[in-house]
Amino acid sequence: MTETTAAVLLRVFVGELDTHEGQPLYQWLIEEAKRRGLAGATALRGLEGFGVHHQLHTAKVLHLSVDLPIIVEIIDSEANINAFLPVLDAAMGEGLATTERVEARFYGS
Repeated sequence: MTETTAAVLLRVFVGELDTHEGQPLYQWLIEEAKRRGLAGATALRGLEGFGVHHQLHTAKVLHLSVDLPIIVEIIDSEANINAFLPVLDAAMGEGLATTERVEARFYGS
């Protein structure tokens, strides 16, 4: 059975070393999204990237960075994502977040 619905994808770009309340920020965001009952969240580690300071972070052996980029993707209804944004705002020290409307397809029973 497949269910299709309008949703919003929140994408949060942070560094691997960013923290909040004593734990990695990406981990805290996923746990907080779960605690608040959002539909789903995933953290993805980037191989290479740069942010506002234009410092290159890479997994290449010759230039190994200890602060690789992390993208946290959270998906839910527009209302639930909008309710989560103040939580994100309070937790973010530096980084970037984007939202986009998507069509979510849920598979299963």
